[in-house]
Amino acid sequence: MPREPLSVVVTTFDNAATIGACLASVAFADDIVVLDSGSTDETREIATRHGARVHVQPFAGYSAQKQAAIDLARHRWVLLLDSDEAIPAMAAERIRAALDAPQAAGYVLLRREWVFWRWQPERARLNHYVRLFDRTRARMSGHEVHESVVVDGPVQRLDAVIDHHGERDIEGRVDKANRYSSLQVRDRHTRTPRFLRTRMVFYPAVAFARYYFWRGHWRGGWAGFVAARVHAFYAFLKYAKLYELRRSGGQRDGRGPLETERGDD
Repeated sequence: MPREPLSVVVTTFDNAATIGACLASVAFADDIVVLDSGSTDETREIATRHGARVHVQPFAGYSAQKQAAIDLARHRWVLLLDSDEAIPAMAAERIRAALDAPQAAGYVLLRREWVFWRWQPERARLNHYVRLFDRTRARMSGHEVHESVVVDGPVQRLDAVIDHHGERDIEGRVDKANRYSSLQVRDRHTRTPRFLRTRMVFYPAVAFARYYFWRGHWRGGWAGFVAARVHAFYAFLKYAKLYELRRSGGQRDGRGPLETERGDD
Protein backbone atom coordinates (compact mmCIF):
# COMPACT_ATOMS: atom_id res chain seq x y z
CA MET A 1 0.00 0.00 0.00
CA PRO A 2 1.53 3.36 -0.98
CA ARG A 3 2.36 5.98 1.60
CA GLU A 4 -0.24 8.69 2.21
CA PRO A 5 0.84 11.83 0.30
CA LEU A 6 1.80 14.76 2.53
CA SER A 7 1.19 18.49 2.31
CA VAL A 8 3.44 20.73 4.41
CA VAL A 9 1.76 24.00 5.39
CA VAL A 10 3.67 27.08 6.59
CA THR A 11 2.41 30.55 7.54
CA THR A 12 4.92 33.36 7.36
CA PHE A 13 5.62 37.09 7.52
CA ASP A 14 9.07 38.62 6.91
CA ASN A 15 10.87 35.36 7.73
CA ALA A 16 13.61 35.43 5.09
CA ALA A 17 16.18 34.46 7.74
CA THR A 18 14.53 31.11 8.53
CA ILE A 19 12.11 30.13 5.76
CA GLY A 20 14.83 28.58 3.58
CA ALA A 21 15.99 26.12 6.25
CA CYS A 22 12.39 25.34 7.11
CA LEU A 23 11.44 24.41 3.55
CA ALA A 24 14.69 22.61 2.78
CA SER A 25 13.99 20.30 5.72
CA VAL A 26 10.65 19.19 4.24
CA ALA A 27 11.81 18.57 0.68
CA PHE A 28 10.46 15.01 1.10
CA ALA A 29 6.86 16.31 1.09
CA ASP A 30 4.56 15.87 -1.90
CA ASP A 31 3.19 19.41 -1.62
CA ILE A 32 4.44 22.53 0.16
CA VAL A 33 2.15 25.50 0.79
CA VAL A 34 3.33 28.86 2.12
CA LEU A 35 0.70 31.42 3.12
CA ASP A 36 2.36 34.81 3.46
CA SER A 37 0.71 37.76 5.17
CA GLY A 38 2.44 40.51 3.19
CA SER A 39 6.19 40.13 3.63
CA THR A 40 8.39 43.01 2.53
CA ASP A 41 11.64 41.02 2.58
CA GLU A 42 12.63 38.06 0.34
CA THR A 43 10.43 35.50 2.10
CA ARG A 44 8.22 34.76 -0.90
CA GLU A 45 11.11 34.58 -3.35
CA ILE A 46 12.97 32.11 -1.13
CA ALA A 47 9.83 29.99 -0.73
CA THR A 48 9.33 29.89 -4.49
CA ARG A 49 12.94 28.75 -5.00
CA HIS A 50 12.24 25.83 -2.68
CA GLY A 51 9.30 24.70 -4.79
CA ALA A 52 6.52 25.94 -2.52
CA ARG A 53 3.13 27.12 -3.74
CA VAL A 54 3.05 30.65 -2.37
CA HIS A 55 -0.20 32.45 -1.55
CA VAL A 56 -0.66 35.89 -0.02
CA GLN A 57 -3.44 36.87 2.38
CA PRO A 58 -3.65 39.72 4.90
CA PHE A 59 -3.03 38.48 8.43
CA ALA A 60 -6.33 37.28 9.91
CA GLY A 61 -5.06 36.20 13.33
CA TYR A 62 -2.87 33.23 14.18
CA SER A 63 -5.60 30.60 14.22
CA ALA A 64 -7.54 31.86 11.21
CA GLN A 65 -4.37 32.33 9.15
CA LYS A 66 -3.24 28.78 9.82
CA GLN A 67 -6.68 27.40 9.01
CA ALA A 68 -6.64 29.28 5.71
CA ALA A 69 -3.25 27.75 4.92
CA ILE A 70 -4.46 24.25 5.81
CA ASP A 71 -7.42 24.73 3.48
CA LEU A 72 -4.96 25.31 0.60
CA ALA A 73 -3.33 21.89 1.04
CA ARG A 74 -3.74 19.39 -1.80
CA HIS A 75 -3.64 16.27 0.35
CA ARG A 76 -5.54 14.93 3.35
CA TRP A 77 -2.46 14.59 5.53
CA VAL A 78 -0.89 17.85 6.62
CA LEU A 79 2.27 18.73 8.51
CA LEU A 80 1.80 22.20 10.02
CA LEU A 81 4.97 24.21 10.68
CA ASP A 82 5.97 27.71 11.70
CA SER A 83 8.47 29.40 9.42
CA ASP A 84 11.18 29.30 12.12
CA GLU A 85 10.92 25.53 12.57
CA ALA A 86 12.74 22.72 10.77
CA ILE A 87 12.42 18.93 10.56
CA PRO A 88 15.65 17.01 11.30
CA ALA A 89 16.39 13.95 9.15
CA MET A 90 15.41 11.45 11.85
CA ALA A 91 12.06 13.18 12.41
CA ALA A 92 11.42 13.17 8.66
CA GLU A 93 11.97 9.40 8.57
CA ARG A 94 9.47 8.85 11.38
CA ILE A 95 6.88 11.09 9.76
CA ARG A 96 7.19 9.15 6.51
CA ALA A 97 6.93 5.87 8.40
CA ALA A 98 3.75 7.02 10.18
CA LEU A 99 2.18 7.85 6.81
CA ASP A 100 2.83 4.34 5.47
CA ALA A 101 -0.24 3.21 7.42
CA PRO A 102 -1.66 5.93 9.73
CA GLN A 103 -3.02 4.54 12.99
CA ALA A 104 -4.56 7.81 14.24
CA ALA A 105 -6.28 10.96 13.01
CA GLY A 106 -3.45 13.11 14.34
CA TYR A 107 0.04 12.88 15.78
CA VAL A 108 1.76 14.89 18.50
CA LEU A 109 5.33 15.94 17.74
CA LEU A 110 7.88 17.21 20.24
CA ARG A 111 9.69 20.54 19.84
CA ARG A 112 13.23 21.46 20.86
CA GLU A 113 13.72 25.16 21.61
CA TRP A 114 16.66 27.41 20.81
CA VAL A 115 17.05 29.57 23.93
CA PHE A 116 18.96 32.76 23.07
CA TRP A 117 22.42 31.30 22.46
CA ARG A 118 22.02 27.54 22.94
CA TRP A 119 19.63 24.65 22.53
CA GLN A 120 17.58 23.80 25.57
CA PRO A 121 19.20 21.08 27.74
CA GLU A 122 18.66 17.50 26.61
CA ARG A 123 16.91 16.61 29.86
CA ALA A 124 14.64 19.66 29.89
CA ARG A 125 10.98 19.00 29.14
CA LEU A 126 10.09 19.40 25.47
CA ASN A 127 6.96 21.18 24.34
CA HIS A 128 4.57 19.02 22.34
CA TYR A 129 1.87 19.83 19.79
CA VAL A 130 -0.39 18.12 17.25
CA ARG A 131 1.33 18.95 13.97
CA LEU A 132 0.69 15.95 11.72
CA PHE A 133 -2.98 15.27 11.04
CA ASP A 134 -5.75 14.28 8.66
CA ARG A 135 -7.16 17.69 7.75
CA THR A 136 -10.61 16.24 7.04
CA ARG A 137 -10.81 15.40 10.75
CA ALA A 138 -9.08 18.45 12.23
CA ARG A 139 -9.41 22.21 12.62
CA MET A 140 -7.66 25.08 14.35
CA SER A 141 -8.92 25.91 17.84
CA GLY A 142 -9.78 29.55 17.12
CA HIS A 143 -7.78 31.01 20.03
CA GLU A 144 -6.20 34.43 19.58
CA VAL A 145 -2.82 33.05 20.64
CA HIS A 146 -1.42 29.64 21.63
CA GLU A 147 -3.74 28.24 19.00
CA SER A 148 -3.78 24.48 18.57
CA VAL A 149 -5.02 21.77 16.23
CA VAL A 150 -8.24 20.12 17.41
CA VAL A 151 -8.61 16.57 16.09
CA ASP A 152 -11.85 14.63 15.75
CA GLY A 153 -10.47 11.16 16.41
CA PRO A 154 -7.60 9.34 18.09
CA VAL A 155 -4.30 11.14 18.59
CA GLN A 156 -0.97 9.41 19.13
CA ARG A 157 2.48 10.65 20.07
CA LEU A 158 5.12 10.35 17.39
CA ASP A 159 8.73 10.10 18.51
CA ALA A 160 9.83 12.95 16.26
CA VAL A 161 11.38 16.25 17.34
CA ILE A 162 10.97 19.58 15.55
CA ASP A 163 13.75 22.16 15.89
CA HIS A 164 12.37 25.61 16.77
CA HIS A 165 14.76 28.51 16.33
CA GLY A 166 12.37 31.14 17.69
CA GLU A 167 13.59 34.48 18.99
CA ARG A 168 17.35 34.92 18.68
CA ASP A 169 17.76 37.41 21.53
CA ILE A 170 16.19 38.67 24.75
CA GLU A 171 14.68 41.73 23.06
CA GLY A 172 12.78 39.55 20.61
CA ARG A 173 11.52 37.27 23.37
CA VAL A 174 10.32 40.22 25.47
CA ASP A 175 8.59 41.74 22.42
CA LYS A 176 6.81 38.44 21.85
CA ALA A 177 5.75 38.26 25.52
CA ASN A 178 4.28 41.75 25.22
CA ARG A 179 2.48 40.95 21.97
CA TYR A 180 1.14 37.56 23.09
CA SER A 181 -0.05 38.84 26.45
CA SER A 182 -2.13 41.48 24.67
CA LEU A 183 -3.68 38.84 22.43
CA GLN A 184 -4.36 36.50 25.32
CA VAL A 185 -6.34 39.20 27.12
CA ARG A 186 -8.98 38.80 24.42
CA ASP A 187 -9.38 35.10 25.13
CA ARG A 188 -9.30 35.51 28.91
CA HIS A 189 -11.60 38.54 28.99
CA THR A 190 -14.60 36.38 28.07
CA ARG A 191 -13.84 33.84 30.81
CA THR A 192 -13.71 36.37 33.66
CA PRO A 193 -10.90 34.95 35.81
CA ARG A 194 -11.17 35.84 39.49
CA PHE A 195 -8.68 37.33 41.93
CA LEU A 196 -6.71 39.27 39.32
CA ARG A 197 -4.65 41.21 41.87
CA THR A 198 -3.73 38.00 43.67
CA ARG A 199 -2.76 36.41 40.38
CA MET A 200 -0.54 39.41 39.50
CA VAL A 201 1.29 39.06 42.81
CA PHE A 202 1.76 35.29 43.05
CA TYR A 203 1.38 33.66 39.65
CA PRO A 204 4.63 35.00 38.11
CA ALA A 205 6.60 33.18 40.82
CA VAL A 206 4.66 30.00 40.09
CA ALA A 207 5.30 30.39 36.36
CA PHE A 208 9.02 30.89 36.97
CA ALA A 209 9.22 27.79 39.19
CA ARG A 210 7.37 25.62 36.70
CA TYR A 211 9.55 26.72 33.78
CA TYR A 212 12.90 26.76 35.58
CA PHE A 213 12.61 23.80 37.94
CA TRP A 214 9.80 21.48 36.85
CA ARG A 215 10.54 21.76 33.10
CA GLY A 216 14.27 21.48 33.79
CA HIS A 217 15.57 24.71 32.27
CA TRP A 218 17.83 25.20 35.27
CA ARG A 219 20.10 22.81 33.39
CA GLY A 220 20.51 25.45 30.69
CA GLY A 221 22.64 27.82 32.73
CA TRP A 222 22.04 31.55 32.37
CA ALA A 223 20.06 31.07 29.15
CA GLY A 224 17.53 28.98 31.06
CA PHE A 225 17.42 31.47 33.95
CA VAL A 226 16.79 34.47 31.67
CA ALA A 227 14.14 32.56 29.71
CA ALA A 228 12.38 31.64 32.95
CA ARG A 229 12.40 35.28 34.06
CA VAL A 230 10.89 36.41 30.75
CA HIS A 231 8.30 33.66 31.04
CA ALA A 232 7.38 34.91 34.52
CA PHE A 233 7.11 38.47 33.16
CA TYR A 234 4.77 37.19 30.45
CA ALA A 235 2.60 35.58 33.14
CA PHE A 236 2.47 38.90 35.00
CA LEU A 237 1.60 40.87 31.86
CA LYS A 238 -1.37 38.64 31.04
CA TYR A 239 -3.10 39.45 34.31
CA ALA A 240 -1.90 43.06 34.58
CA LYS A 241 -3.31 43.89 31.14
CA LEU A 242 -6.56 42.15 31.92
CA TYR A 243 -6.80 44.08 35.20
CA GLU A 244 -6.16 47.31 33.30
CA LEU A 245 -8.88 46.40 30.81
CA ARG A 246 -11.40 45.68 33.55
CA ARG A 247 -10.56 48.92 35.36
CA SER A 248 -11.26 50.86 32.16
CA GLY A 249 -14.56 49.08 31.55
CA GLY A 250 -13.26 47.08 28.60
CA GLN A 251 -11.74 50.08 26.80
CA ARG A 252 -8.14 51.18 26.30
CA ASP A 253 -7.54 54.91 25.98
CA GLY A 254 -10.89 55.31 24.25
CA ARG A 255 -9.80 53.00 21.43
CA GLY A 256 -12.02 50.05 22.29
CA PRO A 257 -10.71 46.57 23.13
CA LEU A 258 -7.06 45.76 22.62
CA GLU A 259 -5.75 46.65 19.19
CA THR A 260 -5.18 44.00 16.53
CA GLU A 261 -1.70 42.49 16.48
CA ARG A 262 0.01 41.21 13.38
CA GLY A 263 2.84 38.79 12.89
CA ASP A 264 3.89 35.18 12.53
CA ASP A 265 3.97 32.60 15.25
